[in-house]
Amino acid sequence: MSSQTITAERAGTWKLGGELPVHRLGFGAMRLTGSAAFHHGTPSDRDRSIAVLRKAIDLGVNHIDTAAFYFSSLRSANELINSALAPYPDDLVIVTKVGPYRAYDGEWGTSARPEDLRGHVEENLRQLGRDHLDVVNLRRMPKWDSIAAHFGALAELREAGLIRHLGVSNVTPRHLAEARAIAPVVCVQNRYALDRPDPDSDELLRVCGEQGIAFVPFYAVAGEAAEQGATTDHDEDVRAVARAHGASPAQIRIAWTLHQGPHVLAIPGTGNPDHLTQNVAAGAIRLTDEELDRLGRAHHKAC
Repeated sequence: MSSQTITAERAGTWKLGGELPVHRLGFGAMRLTGSAAFHHGTPSDRDRSIAVLRKAIDLGVNHIDTAAFYFSSLRSANELINSALAPYPDDLVIVTKVGPYRAYDGEWGTSARPEDLRGHVEENLRQLGRDHLDVVNLRRMPKWDSIAAHFGALAELREAGLIRHLGVSNVTPRHLAEARAIAPVVCVQNRYALDRPDPDSDELLRVCGEQGIAFVPFYAVAGEAAEQGATTDHDEDVRAVARAHGASPAQIRIAWTLHQGPHVLAIPGTGNPDHLTQNVAAGAIRLTDEELDRLGRAHHKAC
């Protein structure tokens, strides 16, 4: 498919919290920093990463997902965003997340206690050059059975004006209900992909749609490859639909994700400007009912 003039507007729009309009095709900043998402790896080319961010804005992207713990030995995603885009466009929504922690040497540290979260929020503010954060997701760590204390700490920072809206990540429906009893939740960011079984995320997709909450899948393109990058292990159903649209399998995975509901936002990430253009163009793909049924059967078969 031709992608030269396709912009993020083609994917449609959703209002986070009923007041922050974002195009449903956004951008994930994790892969901007280098060859390894969560280890030092080989640092990215700084000029190229900055060019990718600026091109994303030129293509109409106004929703960027990031975190202070996205960094390599020489590159920080937040610093790249600040350098490339500040002063920020009025319509740009930057979503960050807190909970995990990496020390300056890149090693993972102990996950945040509730009293640590103010420091995590302030670090994101400093790196991004902002006086408040548009949206902060609390990423639940596996050992947290309850998120009430952590989410309550973020709710206090929201009341203090450091955060505009709150979301949750890596949660079950029970955790979402727990958070909503404390403060409004505008988005849920969970792992979700065409070829990955996850009954909790399937249920969250449904619940979020009923409650007017954005559902924001991560690794929708990467699949089982996760932080290693986009998967090349595509089901024949995906390949067949891709051939029918003159598209890549990765584009079909993005399109299928967006077709799961008007409240679903896609945040594919890349450090490659050509891949960025292709990802944004996927927002214009319209799958037929027959294709959705075929891909849906593949998804449920995987489950």
